[in-house]
Amino acid sequence: MQAALERVGMAHRMGHYPSQLSGGQQQRVAVARAIVGKPLILLADEPTGNLDSKNGNAVMDLMLELHAEGATICMVTHDPRYAHMADRSVHLFDGQVVSEDDAQKHSFEESGFDVAT
Repeated sequence: MQAALERVGMAHRMGHYPSQLSGGQQQRVAVARAIVGKPLILLADEPTGNLDSKNGNAVMDLMLELHAEGATICMVTHDPRYAHMADRSVHLFDGQVVSEDDAQKHSFEESGFDVAT
């Protein structure tokens, strides 16, 4: 567990209870729990959802490392910054598959979502 916590930058908080951790710290501990057993398949539902950009990028770097080591990553995200990192994307709308592709990079506009602010 120590090594997994080190990979997500949380080893220094190992002795703390969940109530003593911020939401982002709890999210990183959850990622550590998921990788501690070196899974061949990792299901990640919004793994960067409660993280600032620095920690989100660190978690995504970890996901890329795990993939390079042979793990299959199935990740759900609404964040186009991280969606474009996937080898394959499946876009859903109201629970239905609306598109899928094997392209490495996807722009937010190509996703089919309204980009108006």
